[in-house]
Amino acid sequence: MQNAIKIIINKLKQLVSKLFKRHDPQIPYIIIAIIAILIVIVGMYSFVELTKNLKSTTLAQFDTTVTDYILTHRTPTLTNYFIFITDIGDVYGYLFVFTLCSLAFILILKKWQYAVQLIIVIILALSSNIILKKIINRSRPELEHLVTIESLSYPSGHAMTAMAFYGFLIYLFYHFKMNLIIKLPIILIFMFLIASIGISRIYLGVHFPSDIIGGFIAGIIWVVLCALIFNLFEIYKKSSKP
Repeated sequence: MQNAIKIIINKLKQLVSKLFKRHDPQIPYIIIAIIAILIVIVGMYSFVELTKNLKSTTLAQFDTTVTDYILTHRTPTLTNYFIFITDIGDVYGYLFVFTLCSLAFILILKKWQYAVQLIIVIILALSSNIILKKIINRSRPELEHLVTIESLSYPSGHAMTAMAFYGFLIYLFYHFKMNLIIKLPIILIFMFLIASIGISRIYLGVHFPSDIIGGFIAGIIWVVLCALIFNLFEIYKKSSKP
């Protein structure tokens, strides 16, 4: 969904650029900024509505149905796989992926600012997740936990951070000028990791499905908001040059 939104926005930007390039070159960027802001507003509204309904019967039934379906597929092999995946969505996993990407940004693309942007995104996601957990104060599911966990439940920190971190990487790689044969598999891997990390938290019994949805929504908000701010900053730097 996130990638589809980016494609639509990019197409709109190209179309608007053709229509208005003779009038004002800044118009396409203004329209893209408005669209991004609308996405953020819709995301925030969706997150608030989901949070307000955490104790509703409908959402409880949804959580139970999805959780029961996923837990019926528990096997030793899948358990080992999802424990591995959930570890990728933890501190050491992000450090490893961040190091690899940063080396590529700095040594190959000569763009150290991408590494800085990635740090900012994940710090914002982590810090806001801690605050949201404390404010909402939702307990973990009363199920068998296959991994040790101590923090609160909503929104899922793994889901929120995965969406923010890998989602922003998808945004970056989508805009890189590189061979599509290389770009597409990388983006698909990032998308697969986001989905797998989210599912792993339900499978391991440490999150409700609604925790994952809330985390994904919050993560998307940070991706779009940070991308907007970083792009506006770049436009400002270019426009301020003599």
